[in-house]
Amino acid sequence: MTIREGFMASPGPDTLKSGALLWLKGVCMGGADIIPGVSGGTIAFITGIYEQLVDGIRSFDAAFLRRLVVLDIPGALATAHLRFILCLLFGILTAVVTMASVMNYMLHAHPVAIWSLFFGLIAASIFVVGREIGTLNAANLGFVGLGAAGSYLLVGMIPVATPETLPFIFLCGAIAICAMILPGISGAFLLLMLGKYEYVTRTLKAPFVWDNFLVIAVFAAGAATGIILFSRVLHFLLSRYHAATISVLTGFMIGALRKVWPWKEVLESSVIRGKIHVLREQNVLPDQLGGEVFLAMGLVLAGAVVVLVLERLSKGRRQ
Repeated sequence: MTIREGFMASPGPDTLKSGALLWLKGVCMGGADIIPGVSGGTIAFITGIYEQLVDGIRSFDAAFLRRLVVLDIPGALATAHLRFILCLLFGILTAVVTMASVMNYMLHAHPVAIWSLFFGLIAASIFVVGREIGTLNAANLGFVGLGAAGSYLLVGMIPVATPETLPFIFLCGAIAICAMILPGISGAFLLLMLGKYEYVTRTLKAPFVWDNFLVIAVFAAGAATGIILFSRVLHFLLSRYHAATISVLTGFMIGALRKVWPWKEVLESSVIRGKIHVLREQNVLPDQLGGEVFLAMGLVLAGAVVVLVLERLSKGRRQ
């Protein structure tokens, strides 16, 4: 088997159209990942590639490493879901590069409008993902409530001061990357909550300084370890306890609505690298009915329609 044959043998899009669709889903995931409180895992779920994503990450296992060690490159390429991961990753990076500044501007200049859109996206996602539960018995409803309560409390936690030791940085990497594939929970938010958002991002300003490079390397090692281990846990749970797992993940998204409610009042903030970061806030009702409220309602509806259209397209593709 040649390297090209090994690469083409791996799971992934087999036509230009399917590759473009997977890239577009990656763009949507990347756009979600740069939004505070919103997870790319939510987009992966509603577009029907969540379990493929988990399986793709799991494919980089011990067998893959053994083939690399003995220089069986074609065999390693055939084992890993490389075509799927690369196409999706290209879409994610496209969104991060092109949309980061736009999202940052919108969140600061038009917060009510952009949060309304996100609220609609997640609200419709709850409906789409919740349908995968199947039977809504007492046990599944209990798991939904458990996930909702945990997510609601989590997104309301105040960032704390934590140690700067390398083992803790490793742990932060593992936790942050795992959150990025969970619907409704942002890895960037968890990093801020762990008190390491400023510390880790500061090292990126001068990555080739030895101390900064060491921090980045340890964080990346934690992220790689976390995603590999957690993907296996998720795969096990989805395989053995599918309804209960989907119920908890649906609850996560219900609780995350607390984070994306459009009208907020800042209670506590901090200046990090010259920028103001909100540490604590509370949701409030709009002061009065007006153009802003009607625009917000329209954007909530628009966000919901986008999710339902994406879900319909993805469902047709899977069929």
